[in-house]
Amino acid sequence: MGNWQRVYFVVYFVILVSNISYSQIAICSWNLKDFGGTKSEAELDFIATIIKDFDVVAIQEVVAKDPAGAQAVARLADVLNRKGAKWDYSISNPTSGISYKSERYAFLWKTSKLTKVGDAWLEKQYSLEIDREPYFATFEAKGKLFTLVNFHAITKSMHPETEIKYFKFLPGEYPQLNLIFCGDFNCPETHTVFNPLKSYGYKPVLKNQKTTLRQQCIDDDCLASEYDNIFFDLSKARFLNAGVILFYKNFRTVSDAESISDHVPIYFEFTLN
Repeated sequence: MGNWQRVYFVVYFVILVSNISYSQIAICSWNLKDFGGTKSEAELDFIATIIKDFDVVAIQEVVAKDPAGAQAVARLADVLNRKGAKWDYSISNPTSGISYKSERYAFLWKTSKLTKVGDAWLEKQYSLEIDREPYFATFEAKGKLFTLVNFHAITKSMHPETEIKYFKFLPGEYPQLNLIFCGDFNCPETHTVFNPLKSYGYKPVLKNQKTTLRQQCIDDDCLASEYDNIFFDLSKARFLNAGVILFYKNFRTVSDAESISDHVPIYFEFTLN
């Protein structure tokens, strides 16, 4: 191989690796339990350390009753911006449900990796049927688009399946969008309410994976329920990896860990088709 061929090969390899790295996207979804003014700077720094290696983060349970929720998201973005990458964020208006407490949602993303396309929006079509209507945002990565649908269902005792059943209409409502549903469904992916989405080609990234904290661990089993998940369209994205981050292991007890959240963060790594 001549010198010019070696140079060409090296340049080609660098470009190829760069493109592969850039085309991979890592999503984190986390119910951060009353995310607002009660979060200390130390707790925000801990959260930022957990999420800083992802490309986009969907947060549920941002406090809506006062400005402290939105301010906490801005504070978290500021901490992230001091950890080596530039981040931007978007915060929803308070959700409109009246039968349960109103909340906000938030997205945070690395501007070097993703560009938000247009305005994010709360789904109004089913705002009467869904207490905390989902929050949508479209992102572009290397010319390809995907739309995150951030959601926090009503509690299990209130039957979240009565809300989730309306998700089967959303792919038809937004046929031009590559929807990725993420959040706290308060419902396992095995529930039949998800069958319509699955029949459309949507796949949960987690199976048989508990995501909420117990009050106390039982023989090192510290997780209680399969509530959080991410659903993606198999025809529009390729699964690479998914899992949970057991952040509570950094604390003496799970009770101490609940100062951060009573849910573990979940993640999904993929490429767009």
